[in-house]
Amino acid sequence: MDTHHPSRRHVLRGLAACPSLAVVLADPGLARAAAAALQEVSIPVGGGTARAALALPEAKTAPAVLLIHEWWGLNDQMRAVTAELAKEGFVALAVDLYGGRVAATPEEAETLRKGVDPATATETLVSWVRWLRQRPEVAGGVATCGWCFGGGWSLETSIATPVEATIIYYGRVDQPGERLAKLRGPVLGHFATRDSFIDKKMVQGFEALMALAGKPLTVYWYEADHAFANPTGGRYDAADAALAWERSLAFLRAHT
Repeated sequence: MDTHHPSRRHVLRGLAACPSLAVVLADPGLARAAAAALQEVSIPVGGGTARAALALPEAKTAPAVLLIHEWWGLNDQMRAVTAELAKEGFVALAVDLYGGRVAATPEEAETLRKGVDPATATETLVSWVRWLRQRPEVAGGVATCGWCFGGGWSLETSIATPVEATIIYYGRVDQPGERLAKLRGPVLGHFATRDSFIDKKMVQGFEALMALAGKPLTVYWYEADHAFANPTGGRYDAADAALAWERSLAFLRAHT
């Protein structure tokens, strides 16, 4: 099921005249306006209903990107990023793994994160990839992209089902080599030198196992901290966030 409003594609087109992505994300009003242009869609999964937000580009057909939110949930910021990807020419789908709940504090976010059932989340994400491949608007490949909590799930999704490309923003990558061998497309990772959660030891182990598995991987390090791409947080680094975004867009265009 999806709630479709034909005018939404035109609304997204109009947003192209808005300020930069960073400005939109940092301004609650602008982020809310961008988020409002998305279509709400849903599919049955495991006896329940999974929901997501869809943004369509101006082109009638385009490659697709499945976006997975941070531990905060599918908030206006994540929806605004989805709208921005549509402006860049992709069919963009932001998945909700929290059943409509959004955290306002780190404590709430941690509770929501811990409440995610891995098996259900995997089934949900795989189902959404399948849904994208069946959409008439999708031509070309499907990629996954996630931040923090969503970064780990971006990799997990690509292991669980074949996709053409995977982007990880400072997400967990401590996967065993036999699982990484299931990856089909290349992986791009953005990591921060001052990140005490997703540290160099974890990432270097990931790099070694990917090399052993013969899987293409590009890793970029930024002189920044965890969540450096989130303008609403205290560790935001505008220059590195912009550079990571441009690298992500180039990666998506090259591989989808």
